[in-house]
Amino acid sequence: MVMSATGEVTDRKGRGRRIILWRHGQTSWNVERRFQGTTDVELTETGIGQARRAARLLASLRPDAIVSSDLRRAAHTAAELAALTGLDVTRDEGLRETYAGVWQGLTHEEIITRHGEEYAAWKRGEAVRRGGGELETEVADRAAPVVLRHAEKLPEDGTLVVVSHGGTIRTTIGRLLGLEALHWESLGGLSNCCWSVLGEGARGWRLLEHNAGTLPEPVLGDDV
Repeated sequence: MVMSATGEVTDRKGRGRRIILWRHGQTSWNVERRFQGTTDVELTETGIGQARRAARLLASLRPDAIVSSDLRRAAHTAAELAALTGLDVTRDEGLRETYAGVWQGLTHEEIITRHGEEYAAWKRGEAVRRGGGELETEVADRAAPVVLRHAEKLPEDGTLVVVSHGGTIRTTIGRLLGLEALHWESLGGLSNCCWSVLGEGARGWRLLEHNAGTLPEPVLGDDV
């Protein structure tokens, strides 16, 4: 028997493989609403506490493997779960946040002021290289195969924890669910140290939980 993220006790056998996509803990740039992208920003003390709390919950799901972005905010979040489970963490740069060029380091308000047309086009669902950086589809092109490669190594009823970033997690979920990129925006952002759960179904991956882990909190960060 195993406890689900909602506290329900279920039978693990016959469940099928699961992928838990876990966003990193809070950083100072999250609080300041600065777009981090690939900038390697550390966790705050609050972020470390968030990671430790979430790790205790996720450890109860008995994960079989952990893979993480190599950026410190994700890798240090993953380390909290590794300390409880005894699992090794595989770091992969393919799970990094979206590279956003000149947007990186700017606040939400500064992005709108300086790059308002570009921001509006992105929000309309157009393919935009925010700040001259990556397209969302390019992020999915590099991140989704990493997730699938590790999921394929799981036992029949295994659980993979993927520690990454808000934008990367959203594009990866959209890709794995087979959604058109235009509709990825319909997946709301993740709060710090919250997660989404994908389960293996007869027709592919299904979204079982989204932004789980706490009572509703503001989404602070790159997913502006």
